[in-house]
Amino acid sequence: MDIKAVQEYLGKDWLAVRERINSALLSDIALLNSTNESILSHSGKQMRPMLALLIARACSAGQVSDSTISFAAASELLHNATLLHDDVADGSLKRRGAPTIMSLMGPSVSVLLGDYWLVKAMDLIIDADDSIGETCVIKIFSKTLKDLAEGEMLQLQKAQNGDANEEDYLRIIYSKTASLFEAACVAAAISVGSSKAYIQAARDYAVSLGIAFQIQDDILDYSGTEAVGKPLGADILEQKITMPLLGALKQVDSDVASGIIKKVEEITEHPEYREEILEFVKEHGGIDYATSALSGYVEQAIRALDVLPDSKAKEYLVELAYYTGKRTK
Repeated sequence: MDIKAVQEYLGKDWLAVRERINSALLSDIALLNSTNESILSHSGKQMRPMLALLIARACSAGQVSDSTISFAAASELLHNATLLHDDVADGSLKRRGAPTIMSLMGPSVSVLLGDYWLVKAMDLIIDADDSIGETCVIKIFSKTLKDLAEGEMLQLQKAQNGDANEEDYLRIIYSKTASLFEAACVAAAISVGSSKAYIQAARDYAVSLGIAFQIQDDILDYSGTEAVGKPLGADILEQKITMPLLGALKQVDSDVASGIIKKVEEITEHPEYREEILEFVKEHGGIDYATSALSGYVEQAIRALDVLPDSKAKEYLVELAYYTGKRTK
């Protein structure tokens, strides 16, 4: 899929989001500005604001409001705030193939910058929320922040205990990934005065898409290339039990499964176990299992859009769902 074509379709609205992000971050501190510019230069596809604008257009015959722009910009600020914090929690030296702020300037700076981006996001949400009436969008985004924290702690707990099951995994990826997709899309639908049916469609689409997005990330950890921006098996080294591993574990008896889980638990002391676990997942159909689950969530996302009228924005939302299931980085 040509992401640039989507951005060109969004035109002035896309440029307005980029400008709102830049203006929200602007400071009289030169070091803060230069560091923020560096982060923005490696900001990836900016999927969340793109989805927000497309949802707003799909729900309103192509129209967006000023609040839509603010909510879309806020979703990107929040996303990057979580990445700055995650890099510290995970000890990540690279992201998207570039050195992290943590590796360049230290964990304290990365946390402080994450806090700064978070506050700037909330400022945009609060200001826009005041202008759209009775619905309190700030509560939608505050729930997302709660979900993110709970997801991170549950993931840590499960990594320590080595007892994650598929239900735990889905809760974790909803909390850490899909919840922000949900907030961006639901807020966008609300910002253009959508009906309850359209808001629910936006929610269902976003949650299914977000889960699919994270499953594909987890598949790439086993079957991708270094171009993904992190080494293969990075999740294993962080003791994360994701869908490909869960799928492979279902294909073997309990003794074999327990042995693999034990190796995951001991990976810090024995990083050489990574290759063995990667091979185990490939040999026992873990990637196929995860790919099948991924396809199901992509189809759920697309079906959620059925209630919306046909439009170019809706077509791009469908294309983005298919793209999510096929992307290689």
